[in-house]
Amino acid sequence: MPTRATKRGAARTRLERDCDVLVCGASFAGLAVARELRASGARVLVIDRYELGERQTSACAMPTVWMQALGVMSSLRQSFDELVVHTPFASARWSLPWTFSTFDYRELCALLWDQADDGQVELHTATVRGRDGDTVHTDRGPITAPLIVDALGWRRVLSNGRTIQPPNARLSRGLEVHPPGKGSEMELWIDESYIRAGYSWNFPARDELRVGVGSFWPSHHVKEPTVRLARELELEPVGYQGNWIPHQLRAAVEDGVFFVGDSAGHCLPLTAEGIRTALYFGLAAGRELRAVVARGRDREQALRRYGAFSDSHARKFRWLLSAQRLVGLLTPSRAVTAAVRCVERERLARWAFNHYLAIAPPSFAAAPAAPSAARARVLASAAG
Repeated sequence: MPTRATKRGAARTRLERDCDVLVCGASFAGLAVARELRASGARVLVIDRYELGERQTSACAMPTVWMQALGVMSSLRQSFDELVVHTPFASARWSLPWTFSTFDYRELCALLWDQADDGQVELHTATVRGRDGDTVHTDRGPITAPLIVDALGWRRVLSNGRTIQPPNARLSRGLEVHPPGKGSEMELWIDESYIRAGYSWNFPARDELRVGVGSFWPSHHVKEPTVRLARELELEPVGYQGNWIPHQLRAAVEDGVFFVGDSAGHCLPLTAEGIRTALYFGLAAGRELRAVVARGRDREQALRRYGAFSDSHARKFRWLLSAQRLVGLLTPSRAVTAAVRCVERERLARWAFNHYLAIAPPSFAAAPAAPSAARARVLASAAG
């Protein structure tokens, strides 16, 4: 498990800060929000239970074009232009129309923070316990802000709605180990000998291999098959990490709060890819917040716009969820193997993966942030 660096005991002093925007959660979604608020003129406070980049919970991979668009390529560990998929009956090699890359979590978080940190944005460790209106309660005291973001993950801590609790919740579960080693192929297994409904993986990341098992059914345990897969690959199962993974969209706005990433179910069903979508929806929320603090847009209007933006993706999420359920029902079968072999056709692979990338396109990350109110006045004056 990762070494915990978060301040404890006497070092955990009272945090007496009020701010314009409070971002709860400092992983992909929260950092994307903060990035969009740079130079907005707003006092932004980002809080997380852990130190920046302290707690990795996924295989940490995404389309390379997204890393390029975000300017975080120095965190890259290894890139792949093919995906090898194994079933009990055959293996297939899919040619990707764009590369997929593993990266270092701590380094990528630091790079995103460097893009957000302009002297107006503060980052502190604090555990969020709940919320009353515009006040968020933490273990370091209450923090009040008119604009609040929940990027804390699937628990949806700042919601006043019904609590979801695994295994009786619409969540997938995943576990992986990080043994040292090298590899040249990104591999997936759709094989009931490891998991009945789900898949297993091996993602090389330069000097380590990220080997794991994910289950679409939260009641199915994944530790034993993860250990077994690692040992069948002649690897020692060390460096455990895991998490629950939402696979259904939830409301992106509730009672004046912006929910981003896993807290809004912004994780793609079937593939369980949640990093790219956390960044994507985080950028969208950040731009709506920027319109409030820098251009005077009404908060309720920003909430409506962001909620509508999230809802506009519902059909694609539902389609992927239907495919996830179908795979769960058909595994094991030769029908799954036949489908896997079909994607070896380059034309079909290009069509499928480009449509998949378009759910959260990298062009969205490259879009420039709106200027702050002060800079907008300068630009308007210069234009005149």
